[in-house]
Amino acid sequence: MSEPTDDRIEQDEARVALAGERWRARSRRVKLYRRVLPIVILTLAGGALTWTVFRTVMSGVERKANESQEVRLDKPRFHGQDALGRTFVIGAEGAVRDAATGRFRLLGPALRLNLGGRKVTELTADGGVYDEANDRVVIGPNVRISDGGSGLTLTTPEAVVDTNTGVVSGDKGVQASGPLGTVTASAYVIRDQGRRVTFSGAGDNKVRGTITPRSGE
Repeated sequence: MSEPTDDRIEQDEARVALAGERWRARSRRVKLYRRVLPIVILTLAGGALTWTVFRTVMSGVERKANESQEVRLDKPRFHGQDALGRTFVIGAEGAVRDAATGRFRLLGPALRLNLGGRKVTELTADGGVYDEANDRVVIGPNVRISDGGSGLTLTTPEAVVDTNTGVVSGDKGVQASGPLGTVTASAYVIRDQGRRVTFSGAGDNKVRGTITPRSGE
């Protein structure tokens, strides 16, 4: 068998040296990753925590800023007239004016619509919104309407009052009782301070009524 040549020996030594250098480089990378990865993980976790805290703080600041822009009123009274000069009064236990929209959130609203004389329609509810710019009041739930023109008393989840025309309406169900009997319907409209009261039904919720005979008839 022939002896390996010097070139062959040098090539083997070079391969061994290259393999060793690669192993040492790989080892250095592994050590670097072991040091860097925990730092990266902690940095990301800290960043996420910082962002969460920042958003919480900013939400609190924004909420306080909005609250500071609100105007709160105790037992307010809003007076006005409709297009025909008929007066109305919107009262409440409390009100909060939204600076962004100009609307008033009402707590325990009580409205009085007056056509003159004794014909006064009174409305009460648990809450509501007065949109003065658009001549509109929406109250509910637990609305009670005492209509001075027809003698009807209505209970309904919601009432919409057009302060420009004096029309009161709702489409979320209604129960009414008066001198002539009782009515249940899905919608109603009160016009001319009770001179005209219209009930309507939708789908299976038809208008149903019971007539109470007058005494002596």
